[in-house]
Order: sequence, then C-alpha cells, then structure tokens
Amino acid sequence: MSNTPLAPAPVASEHVDLRPRNVSFGWEDTPLHWLPGDPFAGHMINVLHLLLPAGERWFVHVYKQVLPYIEDERLREDVVGFIGQEAMHATAHDDVLPHLKRLGLDPTPYTAQVDWLFEKLLGDRTLPPGRARHWWLMERVAMIAAIEHYTAFLGDWVLNADALDRRGADPTMLDLLRWHGAEEVEHRSVAFDLFMHVDGNYRRRARTWATAFSALVFLWQRGVRFFMENDPHLVDGRASFGQFFLAGQQGVLPSTGAMLKSIPKYLSRTYHPSQEGSTAQAVAYLAASPGANGGVRA
Repeated sequence: MSNTPLAPAPVASEHVDLRPRNVSFGWEDTPLHWLPGDPFAGHMINVLHLLLPAGERWFVHVYKQVLPYIEDERLREDVVGFIGQEAMHATAHDDVLPHLKRLGLDPTPYTAQVDWLFEKLLGDRTLPPGRARHWWLMERVAMIAAIEHYTAFLGDWVLNADALDRRGADPTMLDLLRWHGAEEVEHRSVAFDLFMHVDGNYRRRARTWATAFSALVFLWQRGVRFFMENDPHLVDGRASFGQFFLAGQQGVLPSTGAMLKSIPKYLSRTYHPSQEGSTAQAVAYLAASPGANGGVRA
C-alpha cells in the first residue's frame, strides 16, 4: 500500500474565521437525571464532562508546540482560533463537575485517571531533540485529528438530535452540548488540515485512528459505568452495550450503525472533514444559543 498522501478535497465554502465565544451556563436548576426517564443515556453523555476538560487542555498544549511548524498563514489563524475555542470548551465542561458533586455524584476518582492519561501517558516525554521528539509530536498531532473526527461527528449528531427535545432534556444542558457541538462542526477541518500540513503520513493517520478509537471506547465505557454505579438515585445501576444500542435506536444517543460508518470515512484517502456536517447550521445555532449569545471574546 502506498504511503503517499493524496490531496483531500475540502469544501471551500465551509471555511469560517474561528473565534472563542464567551459563554455562561447556570446549573442551579439542572437535575442529575437531566434526560427524564433515561439515566443511562444522560450519563453516557455526561462522560463528556469527565473527558473533555483534560483532553482539550491537552489539545491546546500540543498545538502550541506545533505552531512553529505551520507555514500557511490562514491555517495558523485557524489553529489559533481552534486553541481559543478548545480552551473555552474545557472551562465550560469543568464548571459542570462541581454541580454533579453537589448532586451527590463526585467525579474526582474518574477525572484523576483521565488527567493521568493526558498529562502523563500522552504528555511530553524526556526525549532527545531531533527525530525522536519530532516523531512524538507528530504522533499526537495525528491522534488529535482522529479524535476531532469523532467530536465533529458527535457535534453534528447533537445539533440534529430532535429526540432529546422530545424527551424533555434539560434546556441548559442541551444548550451546552449544542454550543460545544456547533463549534466542533465549525472547526471540524482544522485538526485534519494541520496534520496533513505538517505530516500527512497515511500509515500514521490509520495507526493513530486505531489508538484514539480504542482509547475513547475504553474511557467512555469506564466513565458510564462509574456514573451508573455511583449514581445516588439508582439502586443497582448498570451499563451495557444493549442499553447503548437501544438508546441509539431511540435517537437519544448516536446509533451504532452511524458510528461504524464513520470509520471507513475517516480512513478513506480522499476524506476531508468539510465533506460532512454543515457550517451554516452550526453558525445559526451559535447565533441563537442562550449560553453563547453570539458573543465573541477577543
């Protein structure tokens, strides 16, 4: 198999200037079971609050290191905007954790494990300058591109998940998820474009996808089990694939089929993130979001 990267076909009309938005969410009235009658689906989504703060701070840390390698000025501007948005995402999800603790579900034991993963296992290593250090940086840049494929997938899903509205999902939580999802759709091409710009090695792209996908599945199932087992309102809280599959069929979680179909899309040599999702839809939601108010932070 050739390792020469093909030039993916981006959709030029999907490009927008990226800016971090000031957001504010009040959690006083949000219940622990913010999706009525379905604690499993709610907790499955709650795992985002555990994974994203550490993960997105890690994104920012890695991207600050790769900035000197960017030779395209527009891409540099996109990466700077991406960094600002990811930093705000981390802060917004971090703010949910004290509320969960007040409701009787302390996430600290799990978040400590996530922090170790991103800060130690995937953090900077004591490597000699030159090839080894550059290799580790490129590995992490490629891994972020793979993860961003799934955050954009989830962002597009939540923007169109009408079942959450019909089920009476808490409006503040839904606004947080859709604000974040809309920005993931808005900047969905940046991580991939950066990887292609500084490296583009297809074998690395496929290898790091496998690593990122496996890590996400592992962390997510551990997270939802942690929530279900420690939920003070559940007598015998359990999590299973059957529950996930059913929730996907009901539309309150992404369907198993849609998630599986996303795999060959990313691994296609002609794939580009701009070919999926709608920037216009994302920008329209951001302009109307009660939490974001369409505001932009300098």
